[in-house]
Amino acid sequence: MSLVGKVEADVEIKAPPEKFHELVSSRPHHISNVSPGKIQGCALHEGDWGKEGTVVFWDYVHDGKAKVAKEIIESIDEKNNSITFKVIEGDLLEEYKNIKITIQATAKGEGSVVHWTMEYEKLHENIPEPNSLLQFGLDLSKDLDSHLITQA
Repeated sequence: MSLVGKVEADVEIKAPPEKFHELVSSRPHHISNVSPGKIQGCALHEGDWGKEGTVVFWDYVHDGKAKVAKEIIESIDEKNNSITFKVIEGDLLEEYKNIKITIQATAKGEGSVVHWTMEYEKLHENIPEPNSLLQFGLDLSKDLDSHLITQA
């Protein structure tokens, strides 16, 4: 069994891809207001919102437990509405040697498809794939969508 893997999934939303991407990449500190049951806070640790190399610190609830993650924004692609975060500290690194999360919104009809990809390396083979974290991302996307379509 390989320790390195990738999980990915899509969720359809009603909001345009540019609006979704802008919220996730440039205004993640607003997400705790939109989805307080999942995200308790997002603080700027280093750099500027919406810029590559920026370090953000997340307080979140996953699987009923309060957790934290410090992430660096590895890449932002405005043209393709994509952002990649690499986890550099926090609870996820208790199970994974490394984990990278890419979120991309693509136009589909009147709305979008949000594609989540998690590339990871587990610390040992008894660690499960991050499927519940992937579901967390899909559910969070729906919360953000509900907010964005009321802002139109």
